[in-house]
Amino acid sequence: MWIGWLEFDLLLGDVHSLKQKRSVVRPIIAELRRRFNVSAAEIDSTELHRRSGVGVSAVSGDHSHLVQVLDAAERLVAARPEIELLSVRRGLSRSDD
Repeated sequence: MWIGWLEFDLLLGDVHSLKQKRSVVRPIIAELRRRFNVSAAEIDSTELHRRSGVGVSAVSGDHSHLVQVLDAAERLVAARPEIELLSVRRGLSRSDD
């Protein structure tokens, strides 16, 4: 079994409140879950208006499939015009590591 994860550090656009922040971050998380069948959540910078950390994790029996899913999730987040993707951290490991 392969386990993979991504951590996105996001800079949000014209956001002036936590309520506006949620209206930007929630749809991104929902789309990641729906399109790629992954676990996704806001994981960092929860009290800052213009920054957000989003985590994604997935499990697969096939290494190449997992890499494809993580690559596609990263492209989806990077393509969002309302945010700037500052950095991405990635991890892959086997369950017997």
